[in-house]
Amino acid sequence: MAKEYLGEFEELVLTLVAALQEDAYGAAIAEEIETRMKRDVNLSAVHVTLYRLEDKGFLKSSLGGGTNERGGRRKRIYTITNAGLAMLKAMKEARVDLWKLVPQLKIG
Repeated sequence: MAKEYLGEFEELVLTLVAALQEDAYGAAIAEEIETRMKRDVNLSAVHVTLYRLEDKGFLKSSLGGGTNERGGRRKRIYTITNAGLAMLKAMKEARVDLWKLVPQLKIG
């Protein structure tokens, strides 16, 4: 079986699902990306990424309750799976190992 890799945007979305917990749905994730990362994001791109991460087994989803502000429509809430959490941990460890290779540069 080939090792699964995540792209930068997939990693970002997966991390935000883990952080937002019960508030992890498409619009909230897009808003967090725009606010915290100062990055414009298309809601459709977030949804496609969520579907892809779910297909890979890193997320699972369920429908939340309907709300008046959404005209009674229900939100799809995402939660990270054990496989998703393991992937995030492995990616963090790989990044830390790479940063250890960077010499301490003096700037100024």
